Order: sequence, then structure tokens, then C-alpha cells
Amino acid sequence: MAAYLIYRARVDDAEAYAAYMARTPGIIAEFSGKFLARGGRTETLEGEREERRTIIVEFPDFAAAKAFYDSPIYAEVRDLRANVADVQIVITDGEPGETGL
Repeated sequence: MAAYLIYRARVDDAEAYAAYMARTPGIIAEFSGKFLARGGRTETLEGEREERRTIIVEFPDFAAAKAFYDSPIYAEVRDLRANVADVQIVITDGEPGETGL
């Protein structure tokens, strides 16, 4: 069952962040991940206004998403954004909940 990595970032230094952005697609592909959304237009429909950059990546399963995040190669790349973006990353599996939304 697919799993989804949801990444939100407030970028403080776009030029420095660009180095992180350039490296992540290849690493994600190594773990069979694919981008479903990568920083496109966002509109808050309910709740607190969301202004962060949002990325959604699909992985074959939860284990693959965790393996990507925990990999030494991604750890190196994470260091590129350490002081230039405030980030939240969550992984969720693709199994529908008991009650839907």
C-alpha cells in the first residue's frame, strides 16, 4: 500500500534552499518515490492559513518512505536546508480511515 510523505517548509533563504531542491529528486527516485505535488499554488479552505511550501511524495509503502528519510544520503542533503528553512515532514500510509474525512 502506498505511503505519502508530506513536507511543508517556510523558506528563509531561497538561494541557499535551491541547493537542497536540486539534490532531492534523485534521492527520492532511488527509493521509488515520485512527486505528486511540489510547491504549487496552495489555498487554505478551513483552519489556520497555510503559507508554507507544500510537497507531497508517494512511496510504494511506509517502509520505503522511512528508508528514504533515514538514509545517510538524505541526511547529508537535509544539512543543506538546516539553517535556511523551517520544515515539517510527516508520513502517512494510503489506507483509508474508518470514517473517511
